[in-house]
Amino acid sequence: MIRLDIFSDPICPWCHIGKANLDRALEAHPEHPFRIEWHPFQLNPDMPREGVDKHAYLAAKFGADQLTQVHLRLKEMSRAAGAEIDPDTPKRIPNTLDAHRLIHWAGLEGRQTAVVSALFRAYWREGRDIGNAGVLADIAAQAGMDRAMVARLLASDADADDIRARDQDARQKGVNAVPTFLIAQQYVVSGAQPPEVWGQVIRELVEKSKG
Repeated sequence: MIRLDIFSDPICPWCHIGKANLDRALEAHPEHPFRIEWHPFQLNPDMPREGVDKHAYLAAKFGADQLTQVHLRLKEMSRAAGAEIDPDTPKRIPNTLDAHRLIHWAGLEGRQTAVVSALFRAYWREGRDIGNAGVLADIAAQAGMDRAMVARLLASDADADDIRARDQDARQKGVNAVPTFLIAQQYVVSGAQPPEVWGQVIRELVEKSKG
C-alpha cells in the first residue's frame, strides 16, 4: 500500500470537490494502492469559536460581484464532480478546530474517511454548523463512534494543541492551500484534480509496483 496524505478543511468547497473526484477515480480503479490519511489545515485559524455569517464574511473578503462568480464556478465544478452543492446552503463559517479534532479521533478508530465524508455532507449539503459540539457528536455517532465519549472530549481541550501544531507544521513544509495531496511522502498534487488525473497516477503507480 502507498500512503496518500490529504490536507484539507471541511469548509473548503474545493476540498469537497477534490474528494469527490478522488472517490470516483478510486471506484474506477479498485486496484489502487492508496492508504488514505487526513490531516488538518484550517482555512481560517483565527475564526471566532462561534463562527461568522458566511455571506457577509465572503462578500467583504471578495466583493459581491466576484463572490457571485466564484459561486457559479463552484456549482459548475461540483456538478461535474457528481457532488453538486449550493454554496449558499451553509449560513455560517465555523471555526473548524473541533472538526479536525474529531477527524483525528476517527483516525484512531479506522473511521476517518467516513467522518470526513459526513462532515462535508453535513456542511455543504445540509448546512449544519460543524463548529457545534452537538452536531459533531451526532456525526461521530452516525459513523459508529461513541457519542458520549466524543462529547466529553469536545468539552475538553484534548488534542487541540496537537492539531494546531500539525497545521503549523504543514504550512512550514509548504502547504499553503487545500486540498493538497502527498503521495508516498514524496510527490505533491495540489487542487481538486479531475478523476482522469488520479486515474493516470494510479495506473503509473500500479505499473511501477509490477516493475
